[in-house]
Amino acid sequence: MTELIERWRTAARRAGATDTPALTEAGEGLLARWREPHRHHHAPAHLRAVLDVVDAYAPLAERPDLVRLAAWCHDAVYDPRAGGDTNERESAALAGTLLAGLGLPAAAVAEVRRLVLLTAGHAVAADDRDGALLCDADLAVLAAPPAEYDAYAAAIRREYAHVSEPDFRAGRARVLESLLALPALYRLPPLAGRWTAPARANLTRELATLRR
Repeated sequence: MTELIERWRTAARRAGATDTPALTEAGEGLLARWREPHRHHHAPAHLRAVLDVVDAYAPLAERPDLVRLAAWCHDAVYDPRAGGDTNERESAALAGTLLAGLGLPAAAVAEVRRLVLLTAGHAVAADDRDGALLCDADLAVLAAPPAEYDAYAAAIRREYAHVSEPDFRAGRARVLESLLALPALYRLPPLAGRWTAPARANLTRELATLRR
């Protein structure tokens, strides 16, 4: 986990944060949230996976360090019992308070908040390269090999263990249908070319199992 904290510190410093002990403490606090026991997919492995995609395709973004900070914050609040976009809105609010307290410029804080909110529906404007990179990275798991995708789907089910099977199937089907209905699952051309077909195949396959 030390390596993750250093990645947090580096991105925050580059974005304008003051390098004080509070910077490390903020990263540790975020990581503690990602390690909450009710998380099975929305856990440090997902955070690392998103950051890895952002790092790999950072040249395609305008402000990659803000995308990295948004990746850290985008699931910082995650309550499977919350409705609608509550988690994303609360994560964005947390990001705003946290990053402003660390000395980031107001414009950078506002941009991170905006990026976090995009992950509620993954609808990104055509000219929004930073939003595209964050959302593509967040949805990278959808294009995983079938066995890895199935493990992801099972982890989501464990996060919603409090929901009855019929209700879960209906709710999960709506989520998958909304993803399949997006104008594009992935927006950045290199990722769209590699990931769209396997992601759509995985989503369609899971949707079929939910409707049995």
